[in-house]
Amino acid sequence: MNFLAHLLLSGENDKVKIGNFIGDFVKGNQIENYEEDIQFGIRLHREIDSFTDSHPVVLKSKKRLRPTFGHYSPVIVDVFYDHFLAKNWSTFSSTDLKEFTVQFYQMISNYSSVIPQAVNNMLVYMSQKNWLYNYQFIDGIDRALTGMSKRTKFNSKMEVAALSLKENYAEFESEFHQFFPELQKHTQSFFK
Repeated sequence: MNFLAHLLLSGENDKVKIGNFIGDFVKGNQIENYEEDIQFGIRLHREIDSFTDSHPVVLKSKKRLRPTFGHYSPVIVDVFYDHFLAKNWSTFSSTDLKEFTVQFYQMISNYSSVIPQAVNNMLVYMSQKNWLYNYQFIDGIDRALTGMSKRTKFNSKMEVAALSLKENYAEFESEFHQFFPELQKHTQSFFK
């Protein structure tokens, strides 16, 4: 799952949200540099990724993309699933999506001294363009994936991935709806 799902699945604790949000940027034992609630968020991030990466429904989505996008397929599926989460936001949250994203950007700005510099750099663009809110639109997904494509070392073809979303929209949406409730349930058990 991508940023939006990680945030939603973090619960109400701001420090857990921070840890879950920065999880991809904290490698190995760097986790020890953070206070307990942020560490929990980082471990939660890793658990979400592990559950997602091995789930049969997610594997089916990745397989559909693999012939064109190779090892970038998992990244693309994560972004596609965030699209369906944003599009169906009211099913999963009682807070309006725009309000949720604005609150997040305001909250995380209070932690700029704690989070990795690469995250701070990304947040400038993320908040200006409100990526998280715009995930609900295919144009927003296209912009996100095109931006990611520009930052990859190899030819990822992510700049054309939105076409695959459009061509297989019903299949990806169905797979998201099969998978996400299971991820929610799994994540809730992680908090116990």
